Amino acid sequence: MATGDVGEAANGTSAAALEPERAPPRALVSWMLFDWATQPHYTLVQTFLFAPYFANAIVQNPVCGTLIAEGSEKAACGQALWGYAASVAGLLIAILSPFLGAAADGRGARKPWMGVLSLVFLAGLSTLWLGTPGAPLTTILLVLAGFVVATLAAELMSVFSNAIMTGLVPRSELGRLSGTGWAVGYFGGLVSLALVAGFLVPIPGATTTLLGLDPLLTLDGTSHQSDRITGPFAAVWFAIFIIPFFLFVPDKRVPRSSTEPRHSAATELWHTIKSLPSMPSLMIFLIARMIFTDGLTAIFAFGGIYGASVFGWGPLELSIFGIVLTLVGAFGALIGGRLDDRFGPKTVIVCALLALVVGAIGILSVDKTHILFTTEVAEKVPGSKPFSSIGEQVFLAFAVLVGLVAAPVQAASRSLLARLAPAEKITQYFGLFAFSGKVTAFLAPFAVAFLTQETGSQRIGMSAVLAFLLTGVVLMLFVRTKPHTS
Repeated sequence: MATGDVGEAANGTSAAALEPERAPPRALVSWMLFDWATQPHYTLVQTFLFAPYFANAIVQNPVCGTLIAEGSEKAACGQALWGYAASVAGLLIAILSPFLGAAADGRGARKPWMGVLSLVFLAGLSTLWLGTPGAPLTTILLVLAGFVVATLAAELMSVFSNAIMTGLVPRSELGRLSGTGWAVGYFGGLVSLALVAGFLVPIPGATTTLLGLDPLLTLDGTSHQSDRITGPFAAVWFAIFIIPFFLFVPDKRVPRSSTEPRHSAATELWHTIKSLPSMPSLMIFLIARMIFTDGLTAIFAFGGIYGASVFGWGPLELSIFGIVLTLVGAFGALIGGRLDDRFGPKTVIVCALLALVVGAIGILSVDKTHILFTTEVAEKVPGSKPFSSIGEQVFLAFAVLVGLVAAPVQAASRSLLARLAPAEKITQYFGLFAFSGKVTAFLAPFAVAFLTQETGSQRIGMSAVLAFLLTGVVLMLFVRTKPHTS
């Protein structure tokens, strides 16, 4: 089996003794439903529907003049505010996740922590309903606070869910379980998008949905209720599908030695951090993930906003765009999980990051009248069919590449950490895993927001993600995995 450097099995415990048995199918399916339950937050709210709506409709020019800069374009101003909110969420996640992980490893079960965070998550998502077009400053700040709180709760819940994963299957099967979990999450995002586009949101200018049906709910188009419903919808979705996780997933733990001293969470965390130099590959991996996850986060946060601004996409186009990317992402996660178990998570991560760089450059090469930076194309005709222009089609092709490899990067990262980290402190290390993904996660969104604000160009702002992805690739080359010897 592929594992990490010396120090993996602490306190003289052998790898064989720490190897868990495979949990029953009901438990594995219920664990994967966590990704299914939380995915609409990322798909509907953070990426494809609510974020573009916030940037293009909630924030209006008077607020831009107060908060950003007089004369800023509305979309650029909204993108900047959303970026700053994402930065705040990332900073809070970085501060809290390692301490919660350390506390949970030594103090009882992990699912009760997730129960409390679930309530916080539901409250944050429900707040998004307040985001009416041209909302006053106080409402905008309240909506941003709801987004921050929901994102914080979702990421902290994943620390505990990831730690529980390591007790469900042998290490040789972690890649497949992690990849399948990501795929289930993507399919959850796909189904949620399809429900919104096919049953809730009418086509612009029409009274029926994409499937030609009357909307299940009567939504007021003037106040953009079809966009605002995404937050409460994601909350209801989560409340339903998280139930099997709490009922059927075992919260297995590696027992500590009876002679091992008990410390405070802060002391436990400090001891864990001090041990990292003895596991150099694990330390380098955490640093690499810290950087390339920044770039990945920025792509997710601003990709839909950029496309909506360039082509004037509304809820229909954004829903179709999201469905396509989510579908290819699900298949990417399934394929990546199997490649992970066969070739190792490091290989999957490096190859996927290189593909992300190509896709990001391709997306940035498209504007209203050009593709590949210099090739002129006809501008999209207002009112034309979705994705009928050459620019939209090229944009979509590069976005599909990004969607195909984004999930394997994340799933293989989770698998690699599970293989490298000491089993008896796995929640602490997944806390550090979340820390590495968020401690500088404000940098890429901040860089995008700052460059967008200073230049007035969304393209220049988005170009900041390339530096983060390329740096991550270089660092991953120094991560070493080898067969474990007791």
